[in-house]
Amino acid sequence: MTTSKHVLGENRLLAALPQRGRQDFVAGCEPVELGFADVLCKLGERIRHVYFPTESFVSLVTALDDGPRLEVGIVGDEGMVGTSLILGVTTSPQHALVQGAGVALRMSAPTFQRHYRQNAELRQQLSRYLYVLMRQLAQTAACTRYHLVEARLARWLLISRDRAHRDQFHLTHEFLAYMLGVRRAGVTQAASALQEQGLIDYRRGAISILDKSGLEKASCACYRSGNEMYEQTMGSPRPAGRRRS
Repeated sequence: MTTSKHVLGENRLLAALPQRGRQDFVAGCEPVELGFADVLCKLGERIRHVYFPTESFVSLVTALDDGPRLEVGIVGDEGMVGTSLILGVTTSPQHALVQGAGVALRMSAPTFQRHYRQNAELRQQLSRYLYVLMRQLAQTAACTRYHLVEARLARWLLISRDRAHRDQFHLTHEFLAYMLGVRRAGVTQAASALQEQGLIDYRRGAISILDKSGLEKASCACYRSGNEMYEQTMGSPRPAGRRRS
């Protein structure tokens, strides 16, 4: 994880703050380059920094006592990693694992807590985001329990695309199985079905989205409802056309 001289892109959560408050807050951050599979914080570990992704995205992963792990959320340029500090809790409730490499803004936990106490607009904005995140975590739990793997894979790819701002990903069967909470055979079957429909191309760990509209139709309704929930609560529609090569 190395420091970048420039922040590329923008975090929607911070962009919604009044300009002066946003400038003061961002001045207390440092841009960092997050690498794939970097662990930002472990379950039960003391939170030392909060992160506001601009071109990266982070998986929130929970684990059972007997070993299995499951992704319960993804945070990209719409959100923040380290939200338990908003509630005054200084330990992490999940593993925070970088899934999409790229730039993020990082702030130390003490500095964040000082800004949070002093900035009413920031408190209001982050309280709304925490509400959205809680609903998204609940929605993901229900989706994992009741929806078919093929529809869940389509939803996961769309969510990742929105946060990565690109149509290509490098992912193995093992990693996808880990994120979706299924066996490798389930990932193979779901990916093959999407590929046969011409929605994606998947080979040697590389996935390319070929038909976004078709993938949205193949996805469960959780993808659309999740976006609508964020926009209605935060008043921040996703910018159109933003892509990275």
